[in-house]
Amino acid sequence: MSPKDADLILLNGRIATQDERCSMVQALAIKDGRILATGSDAEIGGYQGRKIDLNGRTVIPGLIDSHSHPIRGGLYYNLELRWDGLPSLADALRMLREQAQRTPPNQWVRVVGGWSEFQFAEKRMPTLDELNTAAPETPVFVLNLYAMALLNRAALRAVGYDRDTPNPAGGEIQRDGAGNPTGVLIARPNAFILYSTLAKGPKLPLDEQLNSTRHFMRELNRLGVTSVIDAGGGFQNYPQDYEVVTALNRDGLSTVRLAANLFTQRNGHELEDFASWTKSVKPGQGDDMFRINGAGEMLVYSAADFEDFLEPRPELPARMEPDLTAVVRLLAEQRWPFRLHATYDETITRALDVF
Repeated sequence: MSPKDADLILLNGRIATQDERCSMVQALAIKDGRILATGSDAEIGGYQGRKIDLNGRTVIPGLIDSHSHPIRGGLYYNLELRWDGLPSLADALRMLREQAQRTPPNQWVRVVGGWSEFQFAEKRMPTLDELNTAAPETPVFVLNLYAMALLNRAALRAVGYDRDTPNPAGGEIQRDGAGNPTGVLIARPNAFILYSTLAKGPKLPLDEQLNSTRHFMRELNRLGVTSVIDAGGGFQNYPQDYEVVTALNRDGLSTVRLAANLFTQRNGHELEDFASWTKSVKPGQGDDMFRINGAGEMLVYSAADFEDFLEPRPELPARMEPDLTAVVRLLAEQRWPFRLHATYDETITRALDVF
């Protein structure tokens, strides 16, 4: 094998080397997944291998997202309608109407993030009447940040909310004068009502979850993201909801490197979960494309707070310190890294005292 052999050669570009001078070069040669050489077209053009003419385009190192939820997001991505970057609410409602017409029976239209009413020319949320007009028969769930969700009449029927449905702790099902749900769900201030309602929707079968996750990874790649630390997430159970990314990695189909955190889903049984996981799983277990990272972002439910700043800050219960102490002591003894999602100064102060 010649020392001038390479697997991939990029020429005629602007390549950000990220060296100490932040210098840009024209060309790059790659061998066995590592950078072999950088320099001018003349310097790198002598290497042999597959060549790509960049036509002056810029190449950057892949971006690393240190806190996101691509494992959960990938399971549902093909079910989502995205309003990212739309200039008007009229455009959004047109997309919703078209999506409802093509959505199969018993499936929902879900808009679950990536947008704000302030991006729209109208500077407002859709109304329930507009959702019902756009989708009279298809369930529609529209999530607005962590603050509220809008459900059309078909979605209310699908989830079974009626005048007798009690409000969950920390959440409100808004009602009209007759006591019937309007379709507005409000986090007061806990987002559990939003995500537990969304979880009532149908899931994709396994083969379509594989496809959905590949599409989501492709979208991350399109934005320059090649690595993510996955922070777990509500209703993302280990190990069952990790089977898709495990299979994609096994088959060489993953295009995003993932480091996954294990997130307990059982209020009151968090210590049991982490005691079980620390016996069966090790941080760093896996390979360069998918590995276990540690614990979190939920360590104990009593330490959870939510960032709906329209609502008063919730007071965490007195059991927070003993709950958190038991779990963190176990993780420290087992040499497990952990992360904790905290929003308010009062929350992180109490957590730091425990640490």
